[in-house]
Amino acid sequence: MTPVYIGLDAGHGTVAEAEHWLDDVLAATGLDLVDGVVACTHLVRTPWPHVAVSLAVPGPSVPDGLPGVPDPLARAAEVARAAHASGRSGRASHFPGRDRLTGTRTVADLLAASAIEAVVVLGAPPPRPETPVQTRDFVRPQWTDGRLTLVTTPAADGHLAPFEVPNPTPCCAQHA
Repeated sequence: MTPVYIGLDAGHGTVAEAEHWLDDVLAATGLDLVDGVVACTHLVRTPWPHVAVSLAVPGPSVPDGLPGVPDPLARAAEVARAAHASGRSGRASHFPGRDRLTGTRTVADLLAASAIEAVVVLGAPPPRPETPVQTRDFVRPQWTDGRLTLVTTPAADGHLAPFEVPNPTPCCAQHA
């Protein structure tokens, strides 16, 4: 079934805020229990820099109960929707198989157990299927060239780890 793409926006200042709001929206509408839902965050610049979200929901129509988008944020919500629909961008916080990506899994396991279509290593050749990935129970692939792609970085003992860490230290935190 072809998905319906939806842009939402509440003007969140951080990815973490948008992701928590998205968790609440999906739970309130029951979409957290629907197989095939992909939800993404997007950094947008209009009408000011903030984080919008997009959903891909199994069609044929927009589900009931989704929050409205305030007029000033409608353009940003449309930008997020279009980017997700085209596979150009979007950081997936909800996707099929996400709950199975815990602990250490091989690249082949990640691809077989989830909607992730590719794993890349920053500054390195493509990983081998048997390469272990330490998920840190936090996997956030992104849309790149129409494919849901997990960006990784080398870790200890020949392992990989997702580039994005679960609880990043804010810039300049040591100077505050």
